[in-house]
Amino acid sequence: MFKRVFLVVLDSVGIGHADDADRFGDKGAHTLKSVMTAKPTLTNLTKLGLFNIERAELTEFKSESPIGMYGFAEELSNGKDTTVGHWEIAGLVSERPLPTYPNGFPDEVIDAFCKANNVEILCNLPYSGTEVIKDYGDEHVKTGKPIVYTSADSVFQIAAHEEVIPLERLYQLCESARAILQGEHAVGRVIARPFLDNDGVFYRTGNRHDYSLTPFDKTMNDLLKENGFDVISVGKINDIFAARGITESNPTKSNLDGENLLISKQSEDFRGLCFVNLVDFDSVYGHRNDGLGYANALKHFDDTLGEFMANMNDDDLLIIAADHGCDPMYQGTDHTRENVPILAYFNGCKPTDLGGFDGFTCIAKTVLDNFKIENNFVGKSFIDSLKGGGNNA
Repeated sequence: MFKRVFLVVLDSVGIGHADDADRFGDKGAHTLKSVMTAKPTLTNLTKLGLFNIERAELTEFKSESPIGMYGFAEELSNGKDTTVGHWEIAGLVSERPLPTYPNGFPDEVIDAFCKANNVEILCNLPYSGTEVIKDYGDEHVKTGKPIVYTSADSVFQIAAHEEVIPLERLYQLCESARAILQGEHAVGRVIARPFLDNDGVFYRTGNRHDYSLTPFDKTMNDLLKENGFDVISVGKINDIFAARGITESNPTKSNLDGENLLISKQSEDFRGLCFVNLVDFDSVYGHRNDGLGYANALKHFDDTLGEFMANMNDDDLLIIAADHGCDPMYQGTDHTRENVPILAYFNGCKPTDLGGFDGFTCIAKTVLDNFKIENNFVGKSFIDSLKGGGNNA
């Protein structure tokens, strides 16, 4: 059917708390509703039917004449983080939650890390990434000790000033931590968090690097690659899947980088999947409770989306989704357990209400069905709607 599939994950753009949100302490969370209080003009997302998704309950913004296919998916995995969300998009349901450390990492982990790298560390507590460098940055610069911290997510994060601990050394520390954090302490991601300062005011740089846990089974990416298709990663997709199943990696430092690469890849000839993650919605705005910044970033993507749609080939398919929520106006600064939007568009598409799906796996099922690749992932594909061009909503 389609020669190229462009799958864009708007990191954390959830559309309302999931049915089991109570279990995660997230009842009432609604990232998109919070963002829309700033009234950004989202012309193209509106046209695709984002606000026609019934579960989103944002009918005041809906289009009377949508041009895309729209629906939602509810997560099956036992988690609400980036790794678990993306793995489920790629077909894997994680039944066991990844470990989290509300009181910091146990001595056995920290001792092993310090011994392996001949270092002492600072902090070892759950922390906001911007606050931790405010509180520990000066001591780090004076002592040279890396700042180790976590969050409500399954992460082991290492912050270091680039002029105190050079990037190469920081990345080595992260690789060492990744090797240690296995078994019962197999966190979803080890993250390098480099920073610099401007007259003593610390700020994070764009040289972040994620070291993900290796997926526990074959994903959509693996199956595509094994069958000779391209799997082009844009943003942190390569990191999330520990480089498995990826044929080309294009790291980014911002949403702007990712959007520019999306447009660039559209002009290239390939057969397969271009898998894009736009992380700023989550890391720069959601986690920092910056609803206005989030709205402006979504507006910027919407403008890019208009350019992308105008230049789509007849054998291109665009799918837009998310991996979890991160409501900038909800309690705390952490991810929220939310349903995610499913938007699809191609030339000749007819407006279609796809309804709801049990599992983000509907995306992997659909992509693999398009390329006629057998799989045993749970969930339901929406390939039949695509084949028919859609039905009037």
